[in-house]
Amino acid sequence: MTTGTPHPTAPKRSRARTFVPLAIAAWAVLEIWLLIVVADAAGGFTVLLLLAAGIVLGAAVMKRAGRRAFGNLTETLQRMPGQPGAADAAPATGSGGRGNGFLMLGGLLLMIPGIVSDVAGLLLLVPPVRSRLGRYAERSLERRMRAASPGSLSDAFQQARIHRPDGKVVQGEVVREDGAQQGARPDEGPRPPLTP
Repeated sequence: MTTGTPHPTAPKRSRARTFVPLAIAAWAVLEIWLLIVVADAAGGFTVLLLLAAGIVLGAAVMKRAGRRAFGNLTETLQRMPGQPGAADAAPATGSGGRGNGFLMLGGLLLMIPGIVSDVAGLLLLVPPVRSRLGRYAERSLERRMRAASPGSLSDAFQQARIHRPDGKVVQGEVVREDGAQQGARPDEGPRPPLTP
């Protein structure tokens, strides 16, 4: 007996879900093969020293980048309006906070055992490489945000999803009137609960 409903089709698997596990497996095999080649040429103790040095250097890089990022965040929060001395402080125009993400990624790649990941981590420690990658990432993100259609990820900040107690999801948009003051309510009496 057939009904008028179409047969459910399996969701199409994305390219990333197909190729990312294969790429990770190929990268792991390459790393192991390179470690074996280096161990045959220079000895196992040399490989052990290289791996230990990569972990120590990676941890130091990540610690330094984390401290820089926390210092930049603290400085930014102190310069916010309403903070003591915020009007006197001049806005920072330097690029001291740029590249912390790539610096942390470089430290993480150094901590991962392997020669390819160590080389990639060392490349990310070079400032011109970090700045060039940062500019490329910024342009790519801007291009994707401009090309995104309404209702996609770029519109996510303007939409709100309200979960009801019965499990239904209600789509909605947050609309703020320009004349209304924030925090002011017309009636100061108790408000009824939102649940039905």
